[in-house]
Amino acid sequence: MSASAKTSSSSANMSNVHIDPTGFVKLGSQLPTLAHTLAQAIDKLGLSLSAEQQRTLLRYLDQLLLWNKAYNLTAITDPEEALIKHVIDCLAIITHLPSGSLLDIGTGAGLPAVIIAICQPERQCTALDSNQKKIRFIKQISSELGLSNMQPIASRIEAHEASYDVVTSRAFASLIDFVDVAHSRLANGGYLCAMKGKAPSDDELQALESDWQIKTIPLKVPYLHDSRHLIELSVKNV
Repeated sequence: MSASAKTSSSSANMSNVHIDPTGFVKLGSQLPTLAHTLAQAIDKLGLSLSAEQQRTLLRYLDQLLLWNKAYNLTAITDPEEALIKHVIDCLAIITHLPSGSLLDIGTGAGLPAVIIAICQPERQCTALDSNQKKIRFIKQISSELGLSNMQPIASRIEAHEASYDVVTSRAFASLIDFVDVAHSRLANGGYLCAMKGKAPSDDELQALESDWQIKTIPLKVPYLHDSRHLIELSVKNV
C-alpha cells in the first residue's frame, strides 16, 4: 500500500473541508456539495488526502469541464456525474497500486494519470496518448495545478521506449490487447494494472495465465453502482 493511501483518523475530519471558490469557473454553486461528496468518498476509500489535494482534484474537474469542448475530453458534462465517474472512479485504485514510476497508456484527459499524480506527489507519472490536443490539455492543467511529477507525452505506445514499474490503462477494450502493447514498457519486477468494468472472461484469463500472474481486484467505487475491477498482472518467474 502506498504512503498516501493510509487509513487515517485525519481523513474522517476532511468530510467538512471548506473549498475556497476562488478560481473555479464551471462548478459554481455546486462546489460545496461536490466538495462534500468528494471528501466522503475519500473517507470511504480509506485515503488520507489533505484539504489542498482535495481542492486540486476539484480544480482538475473544473478545468476538465471548462475545456471539454475545445479538447473533446469527455462525453460527461454534468459536474456531479463527472466527479463520480471520472475522479472518484480513479481514486478507487489508489490503495491498490504498487509503488514506483508509472506510465498511463491512452490517458485521454489524464485519467487516471492526473488523479494519481495529485494523490501521490512522490510518484513520477507519465501520461501517454497519441491525441495531441488531449496531451496539450494535460500539459496546461499540470502547469496550473503545479504537478511537477507529471510528464505528458504525445506518442503512440509503439514509439515510446522508456520502462516503468507500473503501467496503467483505463481505456483498452481488451485485456489481451493491453498486455500486448504494454508489456514491453514494463521494468523488471513491474506490474500492469488495467482498470476494467466487468471482470475478465475465462477465455482472456486462460490466454494470459501461462505467462502472467493475474490478480483480479473488485473495486467498490463510492456513489457508483456499476461494476469496477482492477486487474493486476506480473510476469511469472520461469
